[in-house]
Amino acid sequence: MKIHDPVCGMEIDPKNAFAKREHMGQTFYFCSQSCVDQFDKNPHNYVTTSATTGFNPERTLTRIELPVSGAPLKEHSTHLESALRALEGVGEAKVNRNSGRLEVQYDAQKVDVTRLVNAVKSTGFQVGVANVKIGIENLRCASCVKFIEDELKSTQGVLNATVNIGTQEATVDYLPQKATLSQLNAAIETWGYKPRPATSDEPMDKQEEAHAREYRRLMNMFWFAAIVSLPVLLFAYPQYVPVIRDLSMETIRWAWIISAVVTLPVLFYSGQDFFTGAWASLKHRSANMNTLIALGTGAAWLYSSVAILFPAIFPEGTSEPFYDVVAVVIALVVLGQALELRAKGQSSSAIKKLLGLQAKTARVIRDGQEMDLPIEEVLVGDVIQVRPGEKVPVDGVIVEGSSAVDESMLTGESLPVSKKKGDEVIGATLNKTGAFKFRATKVGKDTALAQIVKMVQDAQNSKAPIARLADTVSGYFVPVVMILAVWTFVIWFNFGPQPQLVYGLVTSVTVLIIACPCALGLATPMSLMVGIGKGAEHGILIRSGEALQTARALNTVVLDKTGTITKGKPELTDVVTSDQSTVNSNQLLKLAASVEKVSEHPLAQAIVEGAQARKLELAEVKNFDAIPGHGVSANVEGQNILIGNLKLMNRENIVLGELEEKSKSLADDGKTPMFIALDGKAAGIIAVADTVKEDSAEAIAVLQKMGIEVVMITGDNRRTAEAIARKVGVTRVLAEVLPEDKANNIHLLQAEGKKVAMVGDGINDAPALAQADVGLAIGTGTDVAIEASDITLIKGSLKGVVTAIEVSRATMTNIYQNLFGAFIYNTLGVPVAMGALFPFFGLLLSPLIAGAAMAFSSVTVVGNANRLRGFKPKFSAR
Repeated sequence: MKIHDPVCGMEIDPKNAFAKREHMGQTFYFCSQSCVDQFDKNPHNYVTTSATTGFNPERTLTRIELPVSGAPLKEHSTHLESALRALEGVGEAKVNRNSGRLEVQYDAQKVDVTRLVNAVKSTGFQVGVANVKIGIENLRCASCVKFIEDELKSTQGVLNATVNIGTQEATVDYLPQKATLSQLNAAIETWGYKPRPATSDEPMDKQEEAHAREYRRLMNMFWFAAIVSLPVLLFAYPQYVPVIRDLSMETIRWAWIISAVVTLPVLFYSGQDFFTGAWASLKHRSANMNTLIALGTGAAWLYSSVAILFPAIFPEGTSEPFYDVVAVVIALVVLGQALELRAKGQSSSAIKKLLGLQAKTARVIRDGQEMDLPIEEVLVGDVIQVRPGEKVPVDGVIVEGSSAVDESMLTGESLPVSKKKGDEVIGATLNKTGAFKFRATKVGKDTALAQIVKMVQDAQNSKAPIARLADTVSGYFVPVVMILAVWTFVIWFNFGPQPQLVYGLVTSVTVLIIACPCALGLATPMSLMVGIGKGAEHGILIRSGEALQTARALNTVVLDKTGTITKGKPELTDVVTSDQSTVNSNQLLKLAASVEKVSEHPLAQAIVEGAQARKLELAEVKNFDAIPGHGVSANVEGQNILIGNLKLMNRENIVLGELEEKSKSLADDGKTPMFIALDGKAAGIIAVADTVKEDSAEAIAVLQKMGIEVVMITGDNRRTAEAIARKVGVTRVLAEVLPEDKANNIHLLQAEGKKVAMVGDGINDAPALAQADVGLAIGTGTDVAIEASDITLIKGSLKGVVTAIEVSRATMTNIYQNLFGAFIYNTLGVPVAMGALFPFFGLLLSPLIAGAAMAFSSVTVVGNANRLRGFKPKFSAR
């Protein structure tokens, strides 16, 4: 049977084929090595819908399979297919319900994979997108960031890619069916950088080891260049150095020849990163920071070497070398990179602090024997013994014993929390008093602490919108500087004083060396890294740089009532006895709680817990009867008891007297009053309410002092809502809002021109959290709400909202300082290097000073970012 080569279409016999490949369940045969190489570059382009492999000359559509999930395929497959077919360029879309895959044939010229994925998401489905972090060795060039991002994004199957110069990592979202890890690595390698495993995914000690190794490498390169620089520098200015100035010109010229030889290893060892980066950039017909340094130092070395070998071709007095520029500039720039790396290590101190909370070992009980194991070896289902004063090693559920556990590392709550059998415990929390055994439910990367660390790392790798502007500017910056350097040389060579050639060379090299796009590129990611880390230290988990930047501009905060302003759980608030009652308040509560103990009403538990808090002993109940829509009746200690609403009292002809007025007063305060009658006579009222959290009013007052309007939104009736609002000082209330209308209300506020944050904790808050400019989820709330939010407040306190906005404002202020400093440095530095001061003061900038300034401009930016480590909330609601 004859088949076709999928690349060239040539008819071949499978037995005599040059080579074959297996891909996505199909076999491909090839006539030559060139066809194999073409196929290997992008095998997905040659997959056909036919079961037999071969070239199809009529095929113009690309085929892709997308794994989909998130909604029942059986009911919604038609809707999904229609949404895809509606896109221009899509020929066919078909759902395979059994495999959970969507097969799409599309014209790649008219529609890309990103639009296909977005169309799938718009129908409520999720696409099985893979996410990977790739480390990039020695990434220090700000202008390269955009080049690598664009290269990754142009790789088929990649949906999004961000490169962070601060962490030296690329984060890529891609479709595994269309792109492979080797293709992503190849995209990075085309720009001269070596991909490596992401250090943020490794244990902290491995990260520190890699950091230390890179620091040692840079310092070795610096010391080598510095040692070579000393003698080179002495012979560069012989007229100023005793003994050397007495040597003959012939001897000094031989010293210059030796300088030419010894500075070559400086160029190609200490300066290797600059030249390899410049060469990779040149292959793409672009330029970056490495190009500037390589050009500047390379030009200085070449000019110097020609000048000492052929001095006669130069005008008199212009044949002196500049080897000192080569050695000293490279030494200073490499030193700057080493100091910058060291400062970056300090920037990730928040992650180190979080990981430092973790226990190193666990006392595991296996086969009846206790054994101390590293926590990496603990398995789900293991039973672990925890003694007083020890840390809980992993997440789990108590199976024996009880204790008080300090959870302040997670919630910020200083008071220990009582734990008993059946309660959850969280890894890295501190056991205080008792001993207990618990069964491990989450270990390794699944623990709460590991998830927090991952969220912080992901956020640190993300980009704020302002960073994209800096990356774009950096991309144009280098070519502009190279043009300015050429102009500088031409102007000095044509219009400068004698020796014009020397002046032209020195000033153009100085321009190349002083320009620093790195300071621009580092300005945002370094501050983000520190700011997001500081947020985590204060219990604020910020998901992205964009959320952090947006939070700075917030002027309206919408608070859900239940579970956000209030505790979200009813509590006993009042026990009122009537004037003619025969029992006191404790006796009345005891009787009511005894009845409610057997009730299934949601408010019953609050009354029982209120009685237990007062240490009241409950009595036996007889003849219990629930009266739907009215209340309950029972017999306790020989007394007939009625507990219920006004309708029940009226039905039983109970005269309430002054109690009816008191119940209205309680209702006005947002409480739920329940009347109690004993043996046919009104005895009193018990009131229950979802009480306000202790610090809600304080936090709201601080938000208002910060110039932020606070709005409360709730599904409760207006009377109850306004009662709660009065207690906490909120003046604008959106009451009786249905869950599905919360997002619409947020949209209406945004239509007023407001930047809106939504704070909530329930499933019904998720659409509103997604609609808001910034969604903040209470960490004690549901997973759905947390997933829909931009910022998670680990503790259930509204103080976290205040701190989140303060962290955002402090971080963005720091970023603006960095960007301003970087822009000012380059705006002033480049003209001075071009010789702008020479006509007025006769001053020219030395390339050596330019090298030092360039090196330390980046260090200054990183140092300023590290000032954020001392951040303390100014307006802490305490």
